Amino acid sequence: MEASKLLQVSRIYIEPEAAVLPRGRQVLARWPEAEVVEVASHWRIPELSGDEANVRRWVRIKTEALVVGVKKSLAAKPNGRSADFIAPSTANGCAMACVYCYVPRHKGYSNPITVFANIEQITGYLERHVARQGMKLEPNQCDDTAWVYDIGENSDCSVDAMVSDNVRDLVDLFGSLPTAKLSFATKYVNRDLLDWDPRGRSRVRFSLMPERLARVVDVRTSPIAERLAAVNDFVEAGYEVHLNFSPVIVTPGWQEEWRSLFAQIDAVLTPQAKEQLAAEVIFLTHNQQLHEVNLGWHPRAEEILWRPELQEQKRSSNGFINVRYTAAEKRGYLDDFRALMGRHIPYCRIRYAF
Repeated sequence: MEASKLLQVSRIYIEPEAAVLPRGRQVLARWPEAEVVEVASHWRIPELSGDEANVRRWVRIKTEALVVGVKKSLAAKPNGRSADFIAPSTANGCAMACVYCYVPRHKGYSNPITVFANIEQITGYLERHVARQGMKLEPNQCDDTAWVYDIGENSDCSVDAMVSDNVRDLVDLFGSLPTAKLSFATKYVNRDLLDWDPRGRSRVRFSLMPERLARVVDVRTSPIAERLAAVNDFVEAGYEVHLNFSPVIVTPGWQEEWRSLFAQIDAVLTPQAKEQLAAEVIFLTHNQQLHEVNLGWHPRAEEILWRPELQEQKRSSNGFINVRYTAAEKRGYLDDFRALMGRHIPYCRIRYAF
């Protein structure tokens, strides 16, 4: 989707503390015609969250509303799966509308971008946190030599970069840190990032799935072919580029669709891109609350995601009741997926599979 269609900001909700910071003023200057609404907290905006009627305006709110706040709590949370640490977020929410996204659970019935204006505090905290870790002495599934910080757990950084310079500031910071690298997953191709200088310290993870499914569940994102084609350009620009096969959704004939995608990957990627390639494999996790929200605006997607005959309930580490493919069946699905990768893209190692 074109940037001009993805973000048509007409109303900016802003905390007074954020409005006086340089980054807050930068965001306001990017949409000078937008109505500015002062709010006490970026978390509690009745027009945007907690109102079930907003389901019918799900995409419009994402397009037209923007929230600017101050990140109060700064902490790098240990992870150990995709990254060593989850960095304090510089944004949450998204202008895209992937139907399986877990972030809307935290903000009710709409989830536009919230950008945090106190970027200097966040980068300063991260620089100190990296220094305290020292050298990484033992390789792990995150990286052999660098401490990896995921900067996009609650947002898509490629889109965030169209709102403010927060993401660029983080890329510049990690480019100067020899013991760490940043990482983020994305479903949007923002070619402005190709003009930056990541110095090999930024890992971009392009999320891929079969195109037929993506057209239904990856709403307002870049087409799969465009994401795949961007891999070569980002590698050439100095980024480390991995793939996220996420979520893997079980449908009739799903193995054949993934086989076709793997063949496409093999045909498109350059030798340079293949040499540094790795991937994460993450099977679908869904949620009862999100299922009910989606029924209000995109019921067709729920025919694909909500499969009670294949799924079982499991409480997450955050306390949510989620549904996942049954453990016994999922082991077989994962074995099939690994075998397909081994046959068609054997050079792509799996860093993490769940």
